[in-house]
Amino acid sequence: MEPTPRSITWEAPEHHHVEKGNDWYFALVIIIIALVIVAIMFDNALFALLIGLAGGALFISATKRPLIIPYAVTLRGIKIDDRLYPYSTLESYRIDEEDPRGPQLLLKSEKKIMPLIVMPIPYDHVDDIDDIIKMNLIEEDLDEPLFIKVLELFGF
Repeated sequence: MEPTPRSITWEAPEHHHVEKGNDWYFALVIIIIALVIVAIMFDNALFALLIGLAGGALFISATKRPLIIPYAVTLRGIKIDDRLYPYSTLESYRIDEEDPRGPQLLLKSEKKIMPLIVMPIPYDHVDDIDDIIKMNLIEEDLDEPLFIKVLELFGF
């Protein structure tokens, strides 16, 4: 039996990116314009402005490609980019090998704002990552929230 490695590092995109065609952007613009017109018809110019700004921000964020960031699983914790999540701040984990985007590591955090951390993992390190994490966390049946799956269905 091989010894468990002390750390595993790799690089991956910060999120799953879906290429969007011109018709996706055209539909987004049509929906935003329609919502702005409805808000103006109800004499709510401030809400119309808010919808316009939110739609513009959504348009810009949809065009950006994800950055490639370093990930690491160590004996001290999980490192994403320059941020270390010690095992003491994490409750449980699950490795989802059935995800269509590839294996995903789901970590349940004690934080209220970011209760679930999802990170892609390479196929060839799944067992080594599992060996390191199971020494510090319990395995639990975790799933991504339905809202995230719906957003991915629409190309976000």
